[in-house]
Amino acid sequence: MSQEQPVDLKGEYIEHLHLLSSDIAGWDSLNLIYELEPAGEMPETWLDRHILIICLGNFRANLKLNGSWQCHDYARGDIVLFPANELFPKAQIDREVPLIELFLEPAIITRSISEAVDTEKIELIPQLKLRDPLIQQIGLALKAELEVGGVDSRLYAESMATALSLHLLRRYSSRKQQIRSRTGGLPKYKLRKVIDYIQEHLDQNLTLAELATLVQMSPHYFASLFKQSMGLTLHQYVTKCRIHKAKQLLRQTELPIIEICQKVGFESQSHFTRVFRQQNAMTPKAYRNYF
Repeated sequence: MSQEQPVDLKGEYIEHLHLLSSDIAGWDSLNLIYELEPAGEMPETWLDRHILIICLGNFRANLKLNGSWQCHDYARGDIVLFPANELFPKAQIDREVPLIELFLEPAIITRSISEAVDTEKIELIPQLKLRDPLIQQIGLALKAELEVGGVDSRLYAESMATALSLHLLRRYSSRKQQIRSRTGGLPKYKLRKVIDYIQEHLDQNLTLAELATLVQMSPHYFASLFKQSMGLTLHQYVTKCRIHKAKQLLRQTELPIIEICQKVGFESQSHFTRVFRQQNAMTPKAYRNYF
């Protein structure tokens, strides 16, 4: 990484203001930063992860590419894609602008689609400015989930990282990959194995990779076939199971709500209450009083 420091238009050192970061939630393979990018000059930086920058405002940037400066005007919804193991260019930003930055571990792409394509050499093509509604939607959805879910957003983030990896491979790889599709859902014995495991481990941090390994499938194919079988994404199904178990405990026990929250796998009581209200039109306390 370059030893240069970011400086403002007068040459003074400036700090980035991170408004939100997935570091607090312990996301794996995918990290999110929502920040106010300050006006000024940012040094060139060596990247060890793929980076997607989603612009949430208008600004002008000068990028130093191949020894010369290039000017680019960006608007809300524009996206920059830069692959891992490349040098991100020095950049001059003309004004403060909000950005969502997604950092994706290269290994997750291989892990996500190993059953679908030949992964001997997968390379993403740099994109200095593109429009992609799906990437924008994923970025905004991840930001929203992190804001309300915090540490309870890990399974959602992992599922979205798998979907994002597959999309990048299809649209922005050096070689157009043919992704094989399957229909019919999971075999019944594998589906039962997964459902039983989920029910027995609702109080734990369930991950997509863990459940896919359970039935010896790649995360991408497992997630796809699970949705075909259940009509819900894995994240939706696990959340439904957790709320169902919480309702049983609220009706049948006198356990404190914070303890019930933990027994069904929510680390944040405020997030548990919010999700419970969304699904039942009342808070856990009101539900217990009603029954």
